[in-house]
Amino acid sequence: MGSASHKALRVDLEWRTTVLTLVLLPAMLGLGLWQLQRADEKAAIATRWEQRKLQAPVALKHVNVDAAAGLEYLPVTLRGSFLPDRYFLLDNRIYRGKFGYEVLGIVRLEGSGKSVLVNRGWIAGDSSRRSLPEVPPVDGLLTIKGHIYVAPGDPYLLADVGLEPGWPKRIQAIEMDKLRPLVETLTGQPLFSYPVRINPDQLAALTVDWKVINISPEKHTGYAVQWFTMALALLIFFILRSSNLRQVLTSDTRGQQ
Repeated sequence: MGSASHKALRVDLEWRTTVLTLVLLPAMLGLGLWQLQRADEKAAIATRWEQRKLQAPVALKHVNVDAAAGLEYLPVTLRGSFLPDRYFLLDNRIYRGKFGYEVLGIVRLEGSGKSVLVNRGWIAGDSSRRSLPEVPPVDGLLTIKGHIYVAPGDPYLLADVGLEPGWPKRIQAIEMDKLRPLVETLTGQPLFSYPVRINPDQLAALTVDWKVINISPEKHTGYAVQWFTMALALLIFFILRSSNLRQVLTSDTRGQQ
């Protein structure tokens, strides 16, 4: 026959373990919640993108730029001509593991007295950075279909880099406030406030595979689960390290035998 021996639960806080838990536990929970928030944001972006693709394109010259929120991924059509040998190379664009650039051409819009930057897509570059790619020219007046790209936030740059002399010009990010004076001086026309990303089936398109989200909502949710799991493990470690709970549970189990 077993004897019913029960130990009382005692708490003995060790200051190093307590401080570590007080610092790390809120951080882990916060990171998990942030990942869930990011998952919701990415899901909303993906939904808007799919909805926009079903819309008929509108003429760019009729687009009102005052409401940026309503312009995200808006399908548009425009008619104009590219300025020859005048384009920007968006640096450090990796496609299928290969180094390259995104090519932004300057298009004079027909009949509107305005111009717009058209992102023609990706082109392979010299990874040693000793030479710039030869961009296939597009001559004459043409109709272009694409969608307006509104950046989700300010670009992250390590340093403020000025524009290089000559053409083409390499840029680290599409900073319209910096590019607008140069383009408007070059064309003598106002520049549309946002670039247009070309559709893959267009004559001027290069390699086009637009990604509206870089990390899927499912991955963000997975990261959140990892943070919550680590938080739970830390909490269990803290409880076992700061109390005699393990001995209490063991003695209760033995007492029931």
